[in-house]
Amino acid sequence: MPKHRYEIEKAVALRGSVSVAELADMLGVSGQTIRRAVKPLVAEGKLRKVHGAIESPRSPVYAPFLERIDQMRQEKLRISSRLAEMIPDGASLAIDAGTTSGFLAQALRIKSNLRVVTNSAFVAATLSMRPGNQVFMAGSRLRDHDGAAFDAATFTTIARMHTDYAILSASAMNAARGFLVHEAHEADVAAAMHEISDLTVMCVDHSKFQTDASDKMIQAIATEQVDMLITDKDPTGFIRPGAFEVVLAD
Repeated sequence: MPKHRYEIEKAVALRGSVSVAELADMLGVSGQTIRRAVKPLVAEGKLRKVHGAIESPRSPVYAPFLERIDQMRQEKLRISSRLAEMIPDGASLAIDAGTTSGFLAQALRIKSNLRVVTNSAFVAATLSMRPGNQVFMAGSRLRDHDGAAFDAATFTTIARMHTDYAILSASAMNAARGFLVHEAHEADVAAAMHEISDLTVMCVDHSKFQTDASDKMIQAIATEQVDMLITDKDPTGFIRPGAFEVVLAD
């Protein structure tokens, strides 16, 4: 495999669009090195060059769930394990439908008597078959690529609940705009889960840290709404100092 191929494919898959300069900075190489590495990937149809940027031919919003869940796997596992250490038996949680949430659900299987509301079929299936757990599936119509629900029943079910924690993920984190997602209905679910919960915990790996967030992305949760961030690397420079508690998953 050509040098840097995996890192380039991963970066583009996660962000959707990345400039040559950004890739060069991330990998610590020259722009010319990036161009040489990208050329065969474009020829194979794995990537696409558009106006000085490298894009994925498949939108990161709609990449299949099982494909996206494998990205940043080790980081997500560490974040999930750290969260599970903090959640007591008998806790109530609202959990969204991000891929990180899939890992969180698996880590929470060591807990007992959880009360969970989620719009993710994956999360619901993972936690519902544990003795003592109560799991409420929010929504009835599931998206075909990730099993997430965003219909009217989703919001009705969430609004009827009260939970100790809202456990949320995001597609990007930015000091100025907070935690961002690609789709308005994802932001709406995050807002609904925040509203019914005593504490809002964001679980975001370092690949989502962005100094310049795309104007196309939508704010899901504002900085001042967050109580805690669990992440795998120091987020200094990407968040407002002292805005919320930061827990590093080492």
